[in-house]
Amino acid sequence: MDATSTPKTDVPLESSIPQPTASLEAILCTEELQCRPSRPPDYEKENRALVALMEALADSPGTIFQTLADTILDITQCDSAGLSLLTKDGKTPDVCGKRFYWPAIAGMWKQYIDGGARRDFGPEGDVLDHNCSLLFRHPERRYTDFPLAINECLLVPFYLEGKIVGTIWALAHDDQRTFDSEDDRVMVSLARFASWAYLGLRHIEESKLQVAERGRVHAEVRELAYSEEKYRLVVQTASDAIVNMDDQGMIVGANSATATIFGYDPAELMGKPMTVLMPHSMRELHESGVKRYLATGQRHLNWQGIELTGLRKNGEEFPVEISFGELTRDGHKIFTGIIRDISKRKRAEHALRRSEAFLAQGQHLSRVGTYFWRVATDEVAGTDELARIYELDRPLTPAGFRTRVHPEDLTLYEQMVQQAKNGGNDFETQYRLLMPDRSIKYIHAIAKATRDKEGELEYIAAVQDVTARRLSEEALDKVRSELARVSRLTTMGELAASIAHEVNQPLTAVTNNASACLRLFANRNLEPEVLRTALEGILADCTRASAVIARIRAFLKKAPAERNQLDINEVIHEVLALTNHELQKRRVLLEYQLTRPLLPILADRIELQQVLLNLIMNGIEAMNEVTDRPRVLWIQSRVEESGDVLVEVRDSGTGLSADAADGLFTPFFTTRAKGMGMGLFISRSLVESHGGRLWASPNSPHGAVFSFTLPAAAENRS
Repeated sequence: MDATSTPKTDVPLESSIPQPTASLEAILCTEELQCRPSRPPDYEKENRALVALMEALADSPGTIFQTLADTILDITQCDSAGLSLLTKDGKTPDVCGKRFYWPAIAGMWKQYIDGGARRDFGPEGDVLDHNCSLLFRHPERRYTDFPLAINECLLVPFYLEGKIVGTIWALAHDDQRTFDSEDDRVMVSLARFASWAYLGLRHIEESKLQVAERGRVHAEVRELAYSEEKYRLVVQTASDAIVNMDDQGMIVGANSATATIFGYDPAELMGKPMTVLMPHSMRELHESGVKRYLATGQRHLNWQGIELTGLRKNGEEFPVEISFGELTRDGHKIFTGIIRDISKRKRAEHALRRSEAFLAQGQHLSRVGTYFWRVATDEVAGTDELARIYELDRPLTPAGFRTRVHPEDLTLYEQMVQQAKNGGNDFETQYRLLMPDRSIKYIHAIAKATRDKEGELEYIAAVQDVTARRLSEEALDKVRSELARVSRLTTMGELAASIAHEVNQPLTAVTNNASACLRLFANRNLEPEVLRTALEGILADCTRASAVIARIRAFLKKAPAERNQLDINEVIHEVLALTNHELQKRRVLLEYQLTRPLLPILADRIELQQVLLNLIMNGIEAMNEVTDRPRVLWIQSRVEESGDVLVEVRDSGTGLSADAADGLFTPFFTTRAKGMGMGLFISRSLVESHGGRLWASPNSPHGAVFSFTLPAAAENRS
């Protein structure tokens, strides 16, 4: 293991060996093996490894050792694995050797195969001295001639004929991998089996030298391969049930796992028919199948990984996976079945299918489809609901999605896709689909960016069909608009007397000026200046009356909402102009404090006029019964710390009772004898549709405060 930087070379001579900079105790951490969380055993891999070592018997010692190194690398998932064996001649293991040679290495250190090191230089010697497994952390701190840094190094003794002759080892070059007690157990088990395989192969080689006849050598090899003790070692370490059956259908061998899986002690099964492990419905099929195979060689089922049903001793049926093999010995066939209990796997598969069904049904009910998009390859994997939303056949592709995007939204969609490819950020967007039948769907998509282990950009996205919600919102907006217009008409009805006064004043002035002109004509007083003054008065009063009527018509017009940037102070003045006469008639003192300049808001002028008119009229109504103090209506506008625009309407009326405060904004709730109970409800709805908030609170010392906030236009926020 203490390889130099040059492959297939020894470490330096003794005179040039670097002195260790750390003590052995400083780099040993063997006791941590039993304390660390241990991964569960992977008996399937372990069984395959034992089979591979068994197959290596037909090759060479080097094959056995290399198979062992490859197997350790695979099972422990380390970076390098190999063997260090004492030797005298540099080719064969020798317990009396004074140096190590490396007959097999797998992984990052594979280039150092056939290298070596002195017996007293490196962690291999420490393992031989302690005669047990040792775990080292950063051994390069002590053995400074290591070619690469090593985070952890696990070494296990390797025995031949009961004597320690070297070690097998596994290296983790970085901190992504640490070893645990399961690694130690597996390496000890594989070392034991490899030792037997090596001795068995050496025995074969010795037999070849002693026996001249090829047939006798083959007989020796077969006898060794069928050795009951060696076969038992493989069988008894397996986690699957292994059952041997003769050509009469009788059980002639079983391992200890049969007790766990079937509930039978292995000795209890000896001499019983194989059908004892099968449900009654399968027994006749099995017996006829065995007879047909013995007679014709024709199999009635697949011998590799077939799923069948097993029968436990307690009568319980359960799913199993079986693989069969056969051997011929002394003219008789022996069948071996490797039987795995797959109950847990089947339950997991059932749970997965059920979960997938629930997910599919949930996606269908919520109209949400999901998909995975790998940007580098444009690969898309989507659910059935996604295909239903887009009305596309599989396979789903980005090009197919694009064909469904509404032409008016296509530019926005393509920009979104390009930004997703370039930016690697999460995104959320809405767009429309134009379906083959010319119907339109509204789509809301959310995607999260991730990267795979190679760093490639991927997206996991959810796509929801929000068409029904969008159409409902549009219908609701239309109803709300109609309801708001009805409310405006009702409010204007309440202001009929004030409106009549506002119009009557300029009309009276027009009449008076016109009468004066007539008298001048009658008296033949036609002085130009006098006539001009009278006619200018008539024109001014007509303009004034026209302005009043124009404001009323604008307020009552039936038109879709149109949001523009506007100054809320201008809207306040427009509404005060409509209510000025009502304030005077009710003897209400108007006070206001309007912040200037005020940030513009994005809103519909008519809807805000309606909100303000409703709040002002409510304040006026609330002060009708007040006789012992001034009737004051106070209006304020300002910008809050949040950046929102705030408007407050205060009155000095009777205030809010506890019952009234709870139901103020409920439809059809009113404290006025002739009220509809819809004004505040509609006002809050209009404010909230602008992204704002409307609420009420007590005024001090008398009355109530109605406040609402509206967000400033986006480009005007700091």
